[in-house]
Amino acid sequence: MNIIIDNLRKTFGEKVAVDIDHYEIQSGEILGLVGNNGAGKSTLFRLILDLIKADTGTVYVNGINVAETETWKDWTGAYVDESFLIDYLTPDEYFRFIARISGLNETGLEEEMQRYTHFMAGEVMGQKKLIRNLSAGNKQKVGIVAAMLLRPQVLILDEPFNFLDPSSQSHMKHLLQDYNRETGATILVSSHNLQHTVDICPRIALLENGHIIRDIPNTNGEAQQELENYFEV
Repeated sequence: MNIIIDNLRKTFGEKVAVDIDHYEIQSGEILGLVGNNGAGKSTLFRLILDLIKADTGTVYVNGINVAETETWKDWTGAYVDESFLIDYLTPDEYFRFIARISGLNETGLEEEMQRYTHFMAGEVMGQKKLIRNLSAGNKQKVGIVAAMLLRPQVLILDEPFNFLDPSSQSHMKHLLQDYNRETGATILVSSHNLQHTVDICPRIALLENGHIIRDIPNTNGEAQQELENYFEV
């Protein structure tokens, strides 16, 4: 599923959050989105997901204008922040709810959840805790697994490494790479962690003040030095 961004602009008062003339993400790519706080990463994701209305411009997912129909949601999974969760449920209840409304039976749900056993590390399922009472890291895990649960062809994750311990971060990288290899899904990931981004993303977009100022190929990790120079690491 390819994504095309065309003449997209979003402002908040005097602040230009996103201003992108044209940008294309090819089907099956893992794209990393990097930039300092306020660069426009989260706003861009919200525009792609039609969570906020653009001032001008269009986002197309697989040729479909996301603002005109919701059919693209059938093959899209995302986790941007805690607002995506139903926090008065336990994780077990939340996953069953997603499965039920999506037509995934109990056996299918159990099979899918097996993929995430190591990632959740025995701290999420079967604990009888409401999502609202979980640690920040475990809330993050619930959101990520929920986004991937139905095997979407477009996956969008905003700062998925936030709040995760080092072991879970490592599992997260392998999960995304394996998922992309198995499904051919188009994956968009934003992160402040340059190393994780370089490790998993063959292409990286650098945002500054809402603009994509560099589109960096990263087939063999060659983006590392350019990003370090830009951020003066």
